Amino acid sequence: MISTIIFDFGNVFINLNDAYTLNYIKHFESSEHFEAIMKTNLAYEKGEISTDVFLKNYIDFFPEESRETIMNKWNSILADFPRHRLDFLKDLKENSNFKLILLSNTNELHINWIKENISFYDDFKNCFDVFYLSHEIHLRKPDKNIFKYALNKNSLEANECLFIDDNLDNINTAKSLNINTWYINPENEDVSNLFKVKSNLF
Repeated sequence: MISTIIFDFGNVFINLNDAYTLNYIKHFESSEHFEAIMKTNLAYEKGEISTDVFLKNYIDFFPEESRETIMNKWNSILADFPRHRLDFLKDLKENSNFKLILLSNTNELHINWIKENISFYDDFKNCFDVFYLSHEIHLRKPDKNIFKYALNKNSLEANECLFIDDNLDNINTAKSLNINTWYINPENEDVSNLFKVKSNLF
């Protein structure tokens, strides 16, 4: 019996600009600084370096770009947040007994953009019993430690949890820990259809 639902954020609630992501990866793969860029990105996502250091590194990699341009490009991966997903979440919070957890690889620039551009961000956050962002807890998916952290901090049994994510690596790690999963395809699936897709678990 599922008692806790653990949600990813990107492409589960807020849509991501996947076309941008592909161009972003191609751009970096062609850069002589590729390995340093990836190291910077991972460190920033885990909160191991500040936003100022992150942006300084990028200006070093791409001196022709301004700080503002780099910030805008970095945040361009973020798209819209369909309101019906908030409605689904609020209904789940108000009319069920599930513990609700957000477990997201999210950095400071992205969450600040979301706070500024998603008018109902506070309502969204308040739906969760626990709200974990990678840069705040210094852990990230798909590492096992972030899942163990969430389980241990909340005294959860893995087999009583459902984890929802659009990244297969994250899903596979969760499965290896005996957590139930839904590998959501944002092109044709929506989190608001949870109880239709995973009816066998409830």
